[in-house]
Amino acid sequence: MKLYLKVLLFVFLLLPGSTIFAQDAVIISDGNFVRGTVQGTDFETVRLVKDDKTIAEYKAKDIKEFLWNGDSYMSKPVVVKKKMEHRFFKVEELGAVNLYSMGITSVEEVPEKRVKVRPSIGVGLGSGGYGGVGVGGGITFGGGRGRDGGKVRKNRAAVYYIEKLGTGPLQAIPLDGNSESKTEQVKTILLQKLTNDEDLAERIKATESFDAKSVQAYVSAYNAMHK
Repeated sequence: MKLYLKVLLFVFLLLPGSTIFAQDAVIISDGNFVRGTVQGTDFETVRLVKDDKTIAEYKAKDIKEFLWNGDSYMSKPVVVKKKMEHRFFKVEELGAVNLYSMGITSVEEVPEKRVKVRPSIGVGLGSGGYGGVGVGGGITFGGGRGRDGGKVRKNRAAVYYIEKLGTGPLQAIPLDGNSESKTEQVKTILLQKLTNDEDLAERIKATESFDAKSVQAYVSAYNAMHK
């Protein structure tokens, strides 16, 4: 997967009209993609300004992934309110164990000459979905607070998810607190996923608190040893 993304980005650089920076893209399926500039995502839908300046929106259930500022956001199935749906997850680590994140991102609006009414498109995820760890109030594509120079900005700490094929669906990692119970929950999840590595297991057990950086370091170390 990482090799495929690197090749795709390299091809973008060689195409006519490309700049020194690789463009964003929506990958509908292998070999079938649309270039453009990603404006933002609410992790259910991604908005893309295509090279011809038209705007297109793609739902997670209809595409494979999208590339945004060099990062990959993959479409993955997840249970939302007891229903299986698809959402976009930012790839943090891929290998024997995969690590993803989901957080609110900013959306850049297309300049308009005259705007009287700006309808909004929002997705409120609440606290009941995504493995019991809520993402919160969602993002607004049009209008809303926080507009600055034609941009809507919503910031919220990302939620991290871990996946090991054959061991069940994506599992949220509770990093939204430093309580002893949360630390023990993270240890349990990591020990269940990062198996057959005694040295790593001892380091996980000895860790007094976890954050996104330390979790990613453990997953990265495990993948390096289990290629």
